[in-house]
Amino acid sequence: MSYILANVAGRAALVSGDYYYDLETVSGAELGSDPMAALHSLQALSDLTDQLGSATPAGALSGAQLDAPVPRPPSVYAVGLNYRGHAEEAKMKIPQVPMVFTKYSSCITGPNANVELRSDYCDFEVELVIVIGKGGKNIAAADAWNHVAGVTVGQDFSDRATQFASAPPQFNLGKSFDTFGPTGPVLVSPDSLDNPDGLPLACTVNGELRQQDNTGDLIFAVPALVAYLSEICTLRTGDMVFTGTPSGVGAVEGRFLGDGDVVISTIEGIGTLHNRCVRVADHTNAAMLPEPLKSILDQK
Repeated sequence: MSYILANVAGRAALVSGDYYYDLETVSGAELGSDPMAALHSLQALSDLTDQLGSATPAGALSGAQLDAPVPRPPSVYAVGLNYRGHAEEAKMKIPQVPMVFTKYSSCITGPNANVELRSDYCDFEVELVIVIGKGGKNIAAADAWNHVAGVTVGQDFSDRATQFASAPPQFNLGKSFDTFGPTGPVLVSPDSLDNPDGLPLACTVNGELRQQDNTGDLIFAVPALVAYLSEICTLRTGDMVFTGTPSGVGAVEGRFLGDGDVVISTIEGIGTLHNRCVRVADHTNAAMLPEPLKSILDQK
């Protein structure tokens, strides 16, 4: 079931080559315009994709207003320390089970959206994000990819001042500020990729390469994550999983994001996020370097 799904100005669209096709139009109104509803009709997305050669595109993908391909996920899970290099740079033990936290769905935004900073200690983390298609409970690892509607690029922006404001660290809020979850530019079905388990990914800040790795180096790969999560939570259509980030995050060197910085995140075969950082305010204690974070930086 091959397809590429986009969210163009709030409307679901299929992508073929350099063009997008409004989903409601090419389906003869059998499918609606809501990108979330499209995730319940994956076979129809594939069938329509096969017919796009005779359809009229709605426009060129370049220059289109692309929003988050999955704009209202029911749940957003995220996995920490899922690349060996990142665990080692953080001077933490390699986890024996996935270290899972949540990002609140209100942080999800589009591939070209501004990221709003509220302290001097904001960080970047490029990640492969999977989106659940067919939900389920106790999904076997061998069947996990059959439950994935698609993959997309994600940035797990983090306010380290909030994350490390207490001990032990509190991940959820520090990674869920409004705009801290850019995703996109499109959702790509797994079978559209030659090897969905081995995708090169990279992140630059102001043109400087800061992160580079391959999803084949995940400690817990996609099948293991889906199996583990579904043992505990019933996964639902549209749920998102940020699968972890490689080494090179800013906190390791004390190089945090500032007003005007441009973060570009790319995964081969999926696409690229372009996010400009904008300092909009100061949150409570934004200027205070928390002691747990200070201790980490003092070790560098």
